[in-house]
Amino acid sequence: MNKEPILCLKNIYYSYDRKTNALENIQLSIYENEKIAVLGSNGAGKSTLFLCMNAVITPDKGEIWLKDALITNKNKNQLRKYVGIVFQDAENQIVAPTVLSEVSFGPMNLKLPKEEAEKRTWQALEYMNITALAHRPPHYLSGGEKKRVTIADIIAMKSNIILFDEPTTALDPYHQRELEEILKKLSQEGKSILISTHDVDFAYRFAQRIIVFHQGKIIADSHGEAVFENDALLKQANLKKPCLFEITQLLTKKGILKNDGNYPKSVKELEEIL
Repeated sequence: MNKEPILCLKNIYYSYDRKTNALENIQLSIYENEKIAVLGSNGAGKSTLFLCMNAVITPDKGEIWLKDALITNKNKNQLRKYVGIVFQDAENQIVAPTVLSEVSFGPMNLKLPKEEAEKRTWQALEYMNITALAHRPPHYLSGGEKKRVTIADIIAMKSNIILFDEPTTALDPYHQRELEEILKKLSQEGKSILISTHDVDFAYRFAQRIIVFHQGKIIADSHGEAVFENDALLKQANLKKPCLFEITQLLTKKGILKNDGNYPKSVKELEEIL
């Protein structure tokens, strides 16, 4: 991992009503090629964090640094180019009448040459395996297809950091597995991936680093084992332990597994250990 962060949030505060802080004193550094899960109950601040990181909203207080550049109103488009966001509800992201025009919307707004914008658009469609849908109206697609379109939107922008807000919502098990393969592929290509989710099993499988929010504050930022071993933390954040983590703890307690800190992240890994 690169020792220098590519994105820093320093002392970030944000309030929707000027009374209650949706974000309070957020200190966060994101590094190249990280896989991060952001956990917390509804209203904890996860989505607000993502909106700040993508310059959709501007913090009331604090600084956002993109590498060596302080983000201001004058250069916030640089942040939007670097950090892409895939919203929970695809309907809130899709704006164009066809899939092709939808995916090309971002590159065109970057004021790229027409040839480059078209190249990026078709590359993103191919990446997401939706070229056959290019001329279809996106609002008539299935939930899984719409999710693919919104991810293609961000791929066409060539964002280095990609934020996924509750990406598995409304997806059936098949499309959830498909989404995980896409996330794995993006990570292998060097992207930094942040996922806001209530699915602790998914978070445990996927993330190298887990950030826990409670009432607008970060109350934990560590690897999965450290987070899910902390019963007091889980109670405070209204989180449960991942099923596989609980099973591993039980097998360790019974003496079937050795407590060597090597926690399996999948059933296949557990089988290999056994």
